[in-house]
Amino acid sequence: QVQLVESGGGLVQAGGSLRLSCAASGHTFSMYAMGWFRQAPGKGREIVASITGNADTIYYTNSVKGRFTISRDNAKNTVDLLMSSLKPEDTAIYYCAARPVVAGGYSYWGQGTQVTVSS
Repeated sequence: QVQLVESGGGLVQAGGSLRLSCAASGHTFSMYAMGWFRQAPGKGREIVASITGNADTIYYTNSVKGRFTISRDNAKNTVDLLMSSLKPEDTAIYYCAARPVVAGGYSYWGQGTQVTVSS
């Protein structure tokens, strides 16, 4: 069983920054690719960024490129999302998720953390 716990959400003004962190337990962390997803009110869940087990491949959705940075620390079993130049449209619940690097989809999810960006 994999447990994921997010932290670091909150209220920030447009143009500000926040760092989200996800702590993982119950598995060999490096054997899982990690992703950050978000779901805004009335919208579906979308992937924001992902990082492979050894961090050799990183993906960002177009709307956050140049503003968000995903990173992981396999020694500490954490994955972070540094969000800068935040916009009101970044307001959403942010979730971290894990998927086995070998195969399969994102099968483990955290409870989510709210990020609200005021204009």
